[in-house]
Amino acid sequence: MPHPQRPSRWSGVPLAERQALRREEFLTVGVQLLGDKRGPTLTVRSVCGAAGLTERYFYESFADRDEFVRAVYDDVCTRALTTLLSASGPREAVERFVSMMVDDPARGRVLLLAPESEPILYRAGARWIPDFIVMLQRTLTRIGDPAVQQMVATGLIGALTALFTAHLNGQLQASRETFIDFCVDMLLSARAGP
Repeated sequence: MPHPQRPSRWSGVPLAERQALRREEFLTVGVQLLGDKRGPTLTVRSVCGAAGLTERYFYESFADRDEFVRAVYDDVCTRALTTLLSASGPREAVERFVSMMVDDPARGRVLLLAPESEPILYRAGARWIPDFIVMLQRTLTRIGDPAVQQMVATGLIGALTALFTAHLNGQLQASRETFIDFCVDMLLSARAGP
C-alpha cells in the first residue's frame, strides 16, 4: 500500500512568495538565537535547524553568517524605530517600546546587547544611533537651539539605552509601571527644555 505523501509547508504558496516567507522565518529564528539570554548561539547550522530549513534556503537569502546577523539586527532596529515613530506621545512610545523590547526580551537583547558580543554589529549599531537621535530630537520642539536639541536627544538615548539594558539584565528592582513612569518623566522633562 503506498504511503500518503505529507503535504509540503509551501503547498499553495506561489513560488515568488516562498523566498520572502523563508527569509522571514530565518529572521524570526535569528532574533531568538542572537538574543538568547545566555548570549548569541547563532551559527548557520543552528539557524537552519531552528527554522527547519536547509542551508540551501539560507544561502538563497543571505551570503553568509555576518550578512544574516546584520539583517537580523537591522530588522529589529527598523521595527523599533517604526514602533516609536507611530506613537502619539511619550507615554505611548515608552509603553510600546517596553512591550516590544522587554516583553520580548530576545528582541531587546538583540537591539541593546548583541552589538557588544557580535563584532560585525559594532558598526551597524553606530549606524542606527543617529536615526534614533533624530527621531527623539524632533520631539524636543521647545528647545530652540538645534545644538542643544541634539545634545539633549543624544543624552536621552544614552540614558534610555542604559536603563533598558539594566532592566533586561535584571539589574533594576523597579516594577514595570515604575520603570515606564520614570522613562516618561525623563522624556517630558527633556521636552520642557533647559
